[in-house]
Amino acid sequence: MWKYTIQVDGMMCGMCESHVNDAVRKAFPVKKVTSSRSKKETVVITETELDQEALQAAISATGYDVGEIRKESWQKKGLFGR
Repeated sequence: MWKYTIQVDGMMCGMCESHVNDAVRKAFPVKKVTSSRSKKETVVITETELDQEALQAAISATGYDVGEIRKESWQKKGLFGR
């Protein structure tokens, strides 16, 4: 699985975070997406690699500024995910 951390400027409230999350969900089959206006970032967890240009375009289309996109391998941690 993959974790993408995207710098997103311009989110001011919870609705802004929701708009970005919805745009990502509509554009890609993701496992999880969370946005934080305080951290100015969106984190996407997915089973497949994403087209980073398309990811940037999907978020930019909502009116927010997209900066750096970092991709890293991700494994679920928890009670059974050793």
